[in-house]
Amino acid sequence: MVSLPTPTQRISHPLLSEKQIQLFVKRDDLIHGEIMGNKWRKLRYNLEEMKRNSIDSLITMGGAFSNHIAATAAAAKEHNLKAIGIIRGEELNEVSNPTLQFAHAKGMELHFVDRAKFRNLRDNAGQIEKFYPNHFFLPEGGTNELAVKGCEEIIPEISIPFDVIVTPIGTGGTFAGLTKSALKKQQIMGISSLKGDFIFNEISELLKELNIRNKNYSIINDYHFGGYGKVNGELIDFINWFKENFNIPLDPIYTGKSFFGVWDMIKTDKFEKNLKIVLLHTGGLQGIKGFNRKNENIIQ
Repeated sequence: MVSLPTPTQRISHPLLSEKQIQLFVKRDDLIHGEIMGNKWRKLRYNLEEMKRNSIDSLITMGGAFSNHIAATAAAAKEHNLKAIGIIRGEELNEVSNPTLQFAHAKGMELHFVDRAKFRNLRDNAGQIEKFYPNHFFLPEGGTNELAVKGCEEIIPEISIPFDVIVTPIGTGGTFAGLTKSALKKQQIMGISSLKGDFIFNEISELLKELNIRNKNYSIINDYHFGGYGKVNGELIDFINWFKENFNIPLDPIYTGKSFFGVWDMIKTDKFEKNLKIVLLHTGGLQGIKGFNRKNENIIQ
């Protein structure tokens, strides 16, 4: 069941009053129980394109805990489509973790490849399309032009005026969609979950490819906690504190890091006073179960 538009929830806390900041959360985690957040938006027009072209099979790629793999498997099941997932890690199988168990249970056919082959296929998608000519190809993370189109619809759903909207950055599709649809006076801030300065060039190239000319954006690369999938006690404490105080669950890979980053920037006066800031909750909550299995249920 799809719930649109998703609500925008105000966050109240003494720190925000002290710093004279208004903070809101765009609750895209509530868009769909299994195809949540930016994944639903990225898949929306891709699935429509498949239907328009009478294609009933898709193939995509992802890691062992991939939100994209889980969401695509659920969407394929819901739309009666066949789905293949190429999974990074030849040592894995269909029951290695809750994400893969979920995808398998939804009927996705999982093909496990070593990391070198995965990188080669990811960087040469034509190989996949050659071997699976009758399948609709979705890249890792789901980012393509149709995915960006879906993410362009986030800002128009926000009824309150705001100054800054913040999103986690992975493959950059959500960031691109926000940047394309933002008003001139609205700033887009992306908080990278990936370690490395390469993200600045990747986002710049993506925006150029998509002919997105809006320059009113910034990328923050200070809150990756060591890289993709890396966490520490401070981040976990924040995630648990945020849920306890505001009843909003966060995942440790994307939203936890972006929300932590904004909260820290507010504490340390990185924002001007009297700003209205919207935090985009991109979903990703399916990953908590697998994370907790590896880490003794440290996320409440």
